[in-house]
Amino acid sequence: MALQIDSQRNSVLFLCTGNSCRSQMAEAIVNAEYADQWQAFSAGTLPAGYVHPNAVNVLEEIGIHHRGISKSLSEFQNQDFDLVITVCDSAAEECPIWLRPGKQVHLPFPDPAKAKGDNEQILSMFREVRDQIAKQIPDLLNEIYNEGRLGEGN
Repeated sequence: MALQIDSQRNSVLFLCTGNSCRSQMAEAIVNAEYADQWQAFSAGTLPAGYVHPNAVNVLEEIGIHHRGISKSLSEFQNQDFDLVITVCDSAAEECPIWLRPGKQVHLPFPDPAKAKGDNEQILSMFREVRDQIAKQIPDLLNEIYNEGRLGEGN
């Protein structure tokens, strides 16, 4: 993967386990809505190898056309990011650890891929997580950016 980070914007990496739902939605939302200040990437410790179709569908519902690729954390091992955000639900999963420079934050979301029920109940969970991400991630990015907290490490 030829990673091209734009030095004119802050870079953020979203990490989770499978890189098929939460981190993909976060990457897509930031790149679609906040591209003037942020460039987002995502990866997982055990990448699923695909972006969950329901994640793509619920992003489409809000006008975001995401064609992401499930990526391994190892693809980014030599890259520095201004900010790294783990998005896995630590009560249910092991979150990745980032050992490179940059501000690190844990902001957990439930895994919608584990939702049970009929198609509408499952889609409802994807929408709920999408909406949580769309609210909480920009709030966090603005807080960190406005407070000048980038580059401080943990």
